Amino acid sequence: MLEQLPYQCGIITRQISAENPTGEKGGGCHWIPNPEDPDLYHSDKAIKLGQGWKVRPFIRVKAGTTVDLADIRGMGAITQFFFTTNYPRMSEMVLRFYWDDEETPSVEVPAGAFFCIGHDNHPHCVFSYPVAVNPYRGCNCYWYMPFRKRARITLTHEGSEDADVVAYRVLYHLKEIPPDAAYFHAQYRRTVTTEDLPLHVILDGVRGKGVYVGTYLCWNAFSSGWWGEGEVKFYLDGDQEFPTLCDNGTEDYFGGAWNFGYNPFRDDRPEQPFNSPFLGMPLAVTQNRHGCKKFSLYRWHVRDCIGFEKDIRVTVQTLGWWPDMKTYRPLCDDVSSVAYYYQQEPHMPFPELAPLSARWDR
Repeated sequence: MLEQLPYQCGIITRQISAENPTGEKGGGCHWIPNPEDPDLYHSDKAIKLGQGWKVRPFIRVKAGTTVDLADIRGMGAITQFFFTTNYPRMSEMVLRFYWDDEETPSVEVPAGAFFCIGHDNHPHCVFSYPVAVNPYRGCNCYWYMPFRKRARITLTHEGSEDADVVAYRVLYHLKEIPPDAAYFHAQYRRTVTTEDLPLHVILDGVRGKGVYVGTYLCWNAFSSGWWGEGEVKFYLDGDQEFPTLCDNGTEDYFGGAWNFGYNPFRDDRPEQPFNSPFLGMPLAVTQNRHGCKKFSLYRWHVRDCIGFEKDIRVTVQTLGWWPDMKTYRPLCDDVSSVAYYYQQEPHMPFPELAPLSARWDR
């Protein structure tokens, strides 16, 4: 990437934010402070400074409403997306991305989960290559998102109270997009697994040609002991009963080993959180050794992307150990996920998004 920077001179760069909601050239910071205007809810802070200062740095999003964060016409690519809010439960706010006037979104994910912070009650930092969350809940995404005719990003606030502060930034380049470039997609799912079916589906129903580039899991482990023996499986291009790609354990898939350091016989050896450019477990809530534990895990297939020609299905099992430590134990765990992938359009409609009551942190 660094060696390409000297060859980027002259690219046309635009940015959408609350101060320039259209992204047009010279379109920023035109607002005049007027606290009586609902669209300038925060402008009272600049009343003595006037036009051209920090008049509209944020927007206010009322409960039960949908707002456009960006609506870009033409051809180009989004290169960076920043988002934050003072609203405490980001699971109640849903991001949707639409490419080229499509009727159904290519991205439909609760805001926190999109940025790998799916536990509302346990905000944490994420230090990775395409996604970074910095203190406090400063959410940054660097996935490359090309479009040919239009790019639209909406935010739906399904909570019961207004979000007084929503800050956002969409930086993009206006440029030619090659005809074979695929579109960015992200899909959310949630499952409470059972002993009869200890399985969470990360992605299914995808038809077409594409490449899988990332997994985020928000995992609530309800049983005592170790929880990550399940395998992550990729069923590619017509696979039915047996997958083409299969990992040998949840911790192995996310780059760890040996229970992420957890020792079931010692209270002082819990799972160890970690961050790295392409994989990590930035959250590990382990205080209650014999009760619910919470984990946040990401794996980016940037250097090891997974291609598919016709279809793809991705699953993870929820398995631990019985107390004798000799046989696997099917687990009843709460797992939500985001699958990140590129595919050529058109895409199949996503499953209906889980209702608000099914997305709250447990």
